[in-house]
Amino acid sequence: MFGIGMPELIIILVIIMIIFGAGKLPEIGSGIGRGIRNFKKATSEVEKEDTNKIEEGKDS
Repeated sequence: MFGIGMPELIIILVIIMIIFGAGKLPEIGSGIGRGIRNFKKATSEVEKEDTNKIEEGKDS
């Protein structure tokens, strides 16, 4: 996964906890989750548009 192993992820998590505090972690996690969900939705919409354009080109 991008050359990042478990020890690196643990170090990153500890740094995030030091910076933001343990109380903010659920809020940060939900924000990241919403961002990933929106990104996936946008990419699937683009793929659908591309598929529709390709299918329209085959019909003519």
